[in-house]
Amino acid sequence: MTAVDTARRRRPLLLLYLATLVSATGNGIVIVALPWLVLELTGRASDAAIVAGATTLPLLLSSLFSGTFVDLFGRRRTSIVSDVLSAVSVATIPIVAATSGLTVTTIALLAALGSFFDPAGISARESMLPAATRAAGWTLDRTNSVYEANYNVAYLIGPGVGGVLIASVGAANALWVTAVCFVMSIGSVAFIRLENAGRPLAANRPRSIWHGTVEGLRFVWNDRLLRTLALVDMALVALYMPVESVLFPVYFTELGQPAQLGSVLMALSIGGVAGALAYGPAAPYLSRRMVLITAAMVLGLAMVAMAFLPSLWVILLLAALQGFVFGPVGPIVNYAMQTRSPEHMRGRVVGVMTSTAYAAGPLGFVFAGPMLDRLGVQPTFFALAVPVVTLGVACLGFSSLRGLDLNPDTVS
Repeated sequence: MTAVDTARRRRPLLLLYLATLVSATGNGIVIVALPWLVLELTGRASDAAIVAGATTLPLLLSSLFSGTFVDLFGRRRTSIVSDVLSAVSVATIPIVAATSGLTVTTIALLAALGSFFDPAGISARESMLPAATRAAGWTLDRTNSVYEANYNVAYLIGPGVGGVLIASVGAANALWVTAVCFVMSIGSVAFIRLENAGRPLAANRPRSIWHGTVEGLRFVWNDRLLRTLALVDMALVALYMPVESVLFPVYFTELGQPAQLGSVLMALSIGGVAGALAYGPAAPYLSRRMVLITAAMVLGLAMVAMAFLPSLWVILLLAALQGFVFGPVGPIVNYAMQTRSPEHMRGRVVGVMTSTAYAAGPLGFVFAGPMLDRLGVQPTFFALAVPVVTLGVACLGFSSLRGLDLNPDTVS
């Protein structure tokens, strides 16, 4: 096979990676630009929290139904339409800022609108990965490891780019760059030519959005491996997300060292990139089940160590370790979805599995917030860490996880 043939076969996969990288980078910019914009407008942290909360419910609902849109209208079309609508919603914010002026309500509505469209694009691109993998001649483990590393890189550089843009052109105008990122994603996906990327045959489409979503939920629940992974992932996200989003911000704010918070989050991201990339070449020699169980145990033990609130360099090492061991989890979950789901239902399976993680984050905040107010940082740390360790040990007894190490050809 010539170099030209190899490049042609890999082009769809590289275009998918590019679309994922630029769209996620754009969302990374939004993560810092929107709160900053609200604080510039009102100066109240509570208003920034309102805007953040306004994106949660639409994100949860749309992620649940997004896979059905993918299986109904087609993967490439859904990805493009999702990015078009996301670009329009985010570009409307600087336009309104320059004309009639922004209010917290306007920002919250537009942010909610943007978050509503994102999951469909993500589900559509993930659903194209198996076909792109076959075309490129790669393994699913290799494809998934690079794909997840892409996300970690995007959310590593996106907030940094957002900070530079805020300082140079302002928070509202920074969102123009996010809109451009979505346009670049549209252009990348438009040139992808893959089997099953177009609109499915009528016989393979869900009868309706509601019926298709129920089918997806039923399929995931009836598959023992996917059901176990969804529940384990929900528990891990619910127990760990408050550490990044609540406990560490409160701790470093009390110390008067917000820059140290940024260092810890960066260590997590760098560890995640390294772990995801290392998993691809190592996967043939590893048990996916044991990698997942080890990740849960090490995550919990590192949280226990962090609960003692050691010096910064120890926290940084623990954060990097957490990121590294958890880096392969995303590729492993993707592998399970790709090998267990029928071709015509892949979008729905991806959408349902994604929605469980989105649901878990707010659930964790509901419990962690009051616990933090009542008990303080250290006891809350222990209260979250011990169940993670327990879950890791419990996973040793989940026989359904042995399905992770089955050859895909033997999976029905």
